[in-house]
Amino acid sequence: QVHLVESGGGLVQAGGSLRLSCAASGRTFSGYAMGWFRQAPGKERDLVASISRAGTTYSADSVKGRFTISRDNAKNTVYLQMNSLKPEDTAVYYCAARFGETIYTQYTQGSEYNYWGQGTQVTVSS
Repeated sequence: QVHLVESGGGLVQAGGSLRLSCAASGRTFSGYAMGWFRQAPGKERDLVASISRAGTTYSADSVKGRFTISRDNAKNTVYLQMNSLKPEDTAVYYCAARFGETIYTQYTQGSEYNYWGQGTQVTVSS
């Protein structure tokens, strides 16, 4: 069982930056692949970025070059650094985890993840 707690959301002006953190419980964090998803009002939940056990990453086209996912296994934490924020980035951001079948396997679908955090609101004003 993995318990995930996100933090770092808030209100920021367009062009600004935020760093989201997701702290995971348990002693086997390094065995989990992680992902960040977001859901805007009236829209589906979409993948923002994912990171494998080995640290290889995938980012959605909409955030490439602006958002960076990273992990610190010693701190049981995954991060999402968000730069050059736009109003369309406004959403609730969720952290997700699942056991990684190999150290390089990426998971890009929400249905592939077993554990979810409660979400953190990010609002970007124009």
